[in-house]
Amino acid sequence: MSISTIHNAFDDGKGILRLIPNWVPRSFCVPGRRIKLHPDDYYALGGSRGGIDERWFSSTTPADNGPGTPENEGLSFVLFEKGGKEEKVLLRDAVHELKGSLIGDKLWDTYGKWPMFSKFFDNKGPLPHHIHHRDEHASLVGEMGKPEAYYFPPQLNNHGGDFPYTFFGLKPGTTKEQVREALASFNKGDNGITNLSTAYKLVPGTGWNVPPGVLHAPGSLCTYEPQMASDVYAMYQSLVNDQIIDESLLWKNSPEDKVGDFDYLIDVIDWDLNVDPQFSEHNFMEPRPVLPIEEMEGYVEKWICYKSSALSAKELTVHPGQKVTIKDSAPYGMYVIQGYGHFGIWNIETPALIRFGQNTNDEFFVSEQAAIEGVEITNPSNCDDLVILKHFAAGNPDLKLF
Repeated sequence: MSISTIHNAFDDGKGILRLIPNWVPRSFCVPGRRIKLHPDDYYALGGSRGGIDERWFSSTTPADNGPGTPENEGLSFVLFEKGGKEEKVLLRDAVHELKGSLIGDKLWDTYGKWPMFSKFFDNKGPLPHHIHHRDEHASLVGEMGKPEAYYFPPQLNNHGGDFPYTFFGLKPGTTKEQVREALASFNKGDNGITNLSTAYKLVPGTGWNVPPGVLHAPGSLCTYEPQMASDVYAMYQSLVNDQIIDESLLWKNSPEDKVGDFDYLIDVIDWDLNVDPQFSEHNFMEPRPVLPIEEMEGYVEKWICYKSSALSAKELTVHPGQKVTIKDSAPYGMYVIQGYGHFGIWNIETPALIRFGQNTNDEFFVSEQAAIEGVEITNPSNCDDLVILKHFAAGNPDLKLF
């Protein structure tokens, strides 16, 4: 870690750090090819690692991809350029060095790290019905629980993939014995667990809240996913699109003494949330303006993820030819999903195509102080909106749960 590089990047960026694209493969997924990676590069890490179907944003959390995972997979890097020379350091190291100066004293004192990240996950087909552990179960393997939320950006969903529907939870009236029977049948082909669930059609420009302990089988829309800084999960479905899921993933993140204990897997499920007859009403999210529309001159900003106290996200649209100053009360990671312009001292743009290993001007991390003081954003285009996605950690003072 270069301490001087961290401070130089922070000072020269006026509290805003430029980040490098952070690509992550999943061996059990087929890429949907909508995250702007060059067509030749979706298997740049080798066929044995699987296709690249995810890009992680502002991540200080390593990807838990099993044996063969490189040391820094899933970790975001800060890029510092000066005098024609490039240096890079882990965002994780920058957080540890700058502490409250970067993420604010409250987050640093509470977590001792940046406690969330966001990602795109982009799959041609659906994922298995799986679960993310709550804190009480994740802590048994030294991890945090994983609340998450979804938003389906229209810019990256020109097609819906093979199955743009997501199974959430369990049908009201489902019994624990039915679920236990499905789990015990994991090695018999299709264990039929989605027969106990309900699929919802996914709509671009909307999203869902996904609390830990809720079973879900994400559909094939390209998804922007703010989440807690954890990669814990267990796969409860044994067969997806004729692809067998290895039984080891059923027991992933289970303590060693619980492997083989189906009653433990039942306990991981938050039963009341899963069988909630108003699951959609409680967890579906349509964008909500942060202020009355008439008060936002030259721009529109909307909450896109707002039903969890653990995380939140906004979509900011700056209209053509406009210059605005946007203030937030908390640090955030940001990604430019449409257009080009200026963000503080930085030139920003969203590329149409990215080679694996290429640097971009589409991702930044904004310190608490820079967010509070406000970032001046300019859209010089005379015809195209500038659109930015922003992801926040727990305790965002601006968030009012709906």
